[in-house]
Amino acid sequence: MTAWVIGNWKLNPTSLLEVKTLAQQLVQNVYQAKLDDVQLMVAPSFVHLSAVQSELSHQEDTEPAILLASQDVSAMSADIGAYTGEVSANQLVDMDVDWVIVGHSERRQYFDEDNDLLLQKIRNAQAKELGVIFCIGESEADYQAEITEKVLAEQLQVIYSVFEQTSSDIKLIIAYEPVWAIGTGRVPSTSDVDSVHKFIRQQLANMDAKLQDVPIIYGGSVKPDNAKAFSSLPSVNGVLVGGAALDADSFLAIAQSFVE
Repeated sequence: MTAWVIGNWKLNPTSLLEVKTLAQQLVQNVYQAKLDDVQLMVAPSFVHLSAVQSELSHQEDTEPAILLASQDVSAMSADIGAYTGEVSANQLVDMDVDWVIVGHSERRQYFDEDNDLLLQKIRNAQAKELGVIFCIGESEADYQAEITEKVLAEQLQVIYSVFEQTSSDIKLIIAYEPVWAIGTGRVPSTSDVDSVHKFIRQQLANMDAKLQDVPIIYGGSVKPDNAKAFSSLPSVNGVLVGGAALDADSFLAIAQSFVE
C-alpha cells in the first residue's frame, strides 16, 4: 500500500515569499529523495493555494510527486452562493486541489464543527470528486478516562452516514490524531498507535467492504526522529505532519522513513 505523507501548514508561513520558497524547495528536492511508494501532499492556507499550485505545476513527471490539498471546504454549497468567507469544492477543483482536510480537531474545537456539518462537507467534496482526509482523535480527558475507542467510533459515524446514503466511491484517508499530542511534543507509544489503528481498521471493515483498503495515517508531533517508529507499523499507512512540514528537509526526511 502507498504511504501517505501529508503536510498541514495550518496558518503558516507568514509571507508569500516564504510559501513560494518552501514549495520550490520541495519541488526541487523531491525527485532526488527517490520516494518510491510514498505519496506526498501539502495543505497550505486558502490564501496561498494558488501560489503553491503554481510551484507544484513545475514538477517533472506526468504523475505529480506532490499533491495539493485544502485545509477545509464549505459545507454550505459545493458550487457557489451567498456565503461570505466560504470556499466551495468546485472552486477548489478549479485551482487544481486534489484533496481536502475535514474534521481536524482545531476545526472541531474552535469552530464547534459537529458530525452533521462534517457530513455535509464530505458530501460537497464527494460531489466534485475531491479526496477527503478525515481527521479523528480523542482529547486528553478522553484518553485518561480510557474511552478513546468510544470517541473514535462516534466520530467515524460520519463515514458510516456517507456510505449509508450513497453507493458511489469516495477517495478517503483517515487521519488519527490524538488531540493531546498535536503540537505538544507528546507522542503515544507505538503499541498504542498500533492498537488504535487496528481498531479503526475494524470499524471501517464493519461499515462497508469498500473501506477495507482505506489508508489510515497517524498525526500528532510527528518529526524526523520518530517517523521511523511509525513507519515500522504495518497498521500505519503514513503520517499527517504539522510543524515539521514547514521545513523542506524535515518533511522529506519524514517521507524517507516510509520508503522501505
